[in-house]
Amino acid sequence: MAPRLTKTRFVSGWQCHKLLWLQAHEPDAPELKVGVVLEDRFDQGRQVGELARGRFRGGVLIDSRQDDGRRVAETRRALDAGAPAVFEAAFSEGGVFAAIDVLLREADGFRLIEVKSSTSVKDEHIPDVAIQTWVVRKAGLDVRRMEVMHLDTNFRHPDHGDLFTRADVTDAVEAIVPEIPGLASAQLAMLEGAQPDIAIGKQCWDVRECAFWDRCWPRDEHHIWTLYRGYKDAKLGLMRQGVRTIQDLPEGHKLNVIQRRQRRAVESGQLIVEPGLGQALEPFGGRLGFLDFETVGRAVPVWDDVGPWRQVVVQFSYHEQQADGTYTHRAYLAEGPGDPREELALAMLAATEQAERIVMYSSFERTRIKELAGWLPHLAPRLEALGARLVDLLPVIQNQVYHPAFHGSFSIKKVLNPLVPDLTYHDLAIVDGLVASVEIARLLFVAHKVKDRDRTRRDLLAYCERDTWAMVRLLERLRELAR
Repeated sequence: MAPRLTKTRFVSGWQCHKLLWLQAHEPDAPELKVGVVLEDRFDQGRQVGELARGRFRGGVLIDSRQDDGRRVAETRRALDAGAPAVFEAAFSEGGVFAAIDVLLREADGFRLIEVKSSTSVKDEHIPDVAIQTWVVRKAGLDVRRMEVMHLDTNFRHPDHGDLFTRADVTDAVEAIVPEIPGLASAQLAMLEGAQPDIAIGKQCWDVRECAFWDRCWPRDEHHIWTLYRGYKDAKLGLMRQGVRTIQDLPEGHKLNVIQRRQRRAVESGQLIVEPGLGQALEPFGGRLGFLDFETVGRAVPVWDDVGPWRQVVVQFSYHEQQADGTYTHRAYLAEGPGDPREELALAMLAATEQAERIVMYSSFERTRIKELAGWLPHLAPRLEALGARLVDLLPVIQNQVYHPAFHGSFSIKKVLNPLVPDLTYHDLAIVDGLVASVEIARLLFVAHKVKDRDRTRRDLLAYCERDTWAMVRLLERLRELAR
């Protein structure tokens, strides 16, 4: 059976024919495996879709678990019966199958509404709606208007504002609908042939980062793509000029201070330490604490005064240096679906009250503490005082140190092992912040679906603790280097 198109596949083909071909011909590829983060996104998308359908009275839902033919037939029956709205309305025309989130009947035709769990209209939403519009019109329906229904960032749980807003994308969609037949035909023809040979380019990231990136891109250790914060278009231009690695950069090529340090480290194969490191470490004196947060963000918020996808602190790890040179550790991880913010804030304030300075890595913790102060005005003075004691270790490393093994990144996981060879994250069950966030959310909101809750809690506590211990060891190493 020849591969077919769906609206999702069409958008992939809009991005890159090779991406579409691999999705269609290698559906079980490891790159396409649905992990916990993507599965959670799908779950939240389904929740958003269910809530969106509640905004349209009298609508008929087509069961998406049926085969495509039955879905198409049931859609036609619902429309013939005069349903005011059809949800997951299914159509198959011209070799393309599309299910419409909301097909709304109006006096002069139909309105097609695509529901998204994002907080804005994105570029890839336009071809998504365009292929749907083309398919529905080809089936004989008069689609007059098209909208993207997405989450409104101004909404605050439980009832401040509206969870959804609808953006009219009719003009943008109509501008590309005439191109759809040719594009769809080209994609279908391509799928019947061998894997296309597509040169790497902006399509690899412009719509969304491609799952098959590693199959196409060079794997040189110091590829030009690892140049710190270089513009993607500029780096692609260098590649097309034959510049493959950082060592290949022309002598006169303009680089910022950190990029020049990176190049020196790569060319020498050595760790670079700037003479200003000792001065940069001066704020890290006195009795030190080390603080790290983990958060959850839900498409549909569940706690008061929280908006869609707003990050809420639900876990912290805290190490504190003692007079004898040892370190104590305290931690907090929320339990159950109740709002944990006040309990967490009080536990954090109690844990950190003796520290003169509190070390963080990036401004993430500072931002979250400011948010807690806004949510908890009765604790705001104490939280603001805590925020005033924070010192950031990230810019110290960014501006004073570079190891070739950083590969253009200053994330704590990238810098830790090159500077502290005996410490990594490899022994942990959870090694990624996004995974941690999803696992916490599962524990809080659907604990009955977590097979081993105690083990998951231990894994989460160990992951967050590793972040603060990593800061402890990084600061010790930086002091050694400064001496």
